[in-house]
Amino acid sequence: MTSDPTAPEGARLQIPDLSGKAVLITGASTGIGAALAREFARQGARVGLHYNASVDAAEAVAEEIVNNGGTVFLTRGDASKSAEITRVVEETAAHFGGLDGLINNAGAMLGRVPYAEMTDEQYDRVMDLNCRSVIVASRAALPFLKNQGGFIINTSSIAARNGASLGSGVYGSAKAFVSNVTKGMAKEWIEFGIRVNAVSPGTIMTPFHERYSTPERLAAIAETIPQKRLGLAEDCVGAYLFLASEMLSGYVVGQTIEVNGGQLMV
Repeated sequence: MTSDPTAPEGARLQIPDLSGKAVLITGASTGIGAALAREFARQGARVGLHYNASVDAAEAVAEEIVNNGGTVFLTRGDASKSAEITRVVEETAAHFGGLDGLINNAGAMLGRVPYAEMTDEQYDRVMDLNCRSVIVASRAALPFLKNQGGFIINTSSIAARNGASLGSGVYGSAKAFVSNVTKGMAKEWIEFGIRVNAVSPGTIMTPFHERYSTPERLAAIAETIPQKRLGLAEDCVGAYLFLASEMLSGYVVGQTIEVNGGQLMV
């Protein structure tokens, strides 16, 4: 691991074993996914950048990566639909001639709906996007990852541990599902040399919270965080880099790293 003191902040750390790796990041047009796409590309990884509705944002991130000398492959699909997310994985692997890592980052609350008002349709939408996508994408990636080992990193949430905020309970339950899938999949797939882990962000200022949380709610949350600030997408990146690197985390399996400024300590 080397560091270039003349490089811009956030781009100084170099992790040698990530260079050249083909990594698919789902939900990578904005927020944490976009920050991951930029940083993995800076590390020399070949990035599969998945998106769905945010076309302009995805193209802007891809253009930035290319302009900085990185390698990126744009791939579009609805992660909640099994056929589409399977195609996304397969076409990314075909483009790069294989796959070394998968980051299951696609997910959303899809609106604040109290349990008392939850419909079957809303439940299915939340669970398909946040849960089904993780299993289907991972299953599709398995034949490629097991050929040379590899890694899977799932994005969970602080909501998986604290019951979630009002109106987002099913989303929190979906993320608890992701955290548990991480452990079960890790047990089954380590025999293939595939390390499965997760990152659990706290309250991170991304389009997610801009869409679903009021400024007053976010200010109140910030007061409960020991660091007295909300997180940024870039605050989460280091945990994913650590888990992706065999050199740094080769004996880390089935773990969930909490990134929340001390908002939740476990």
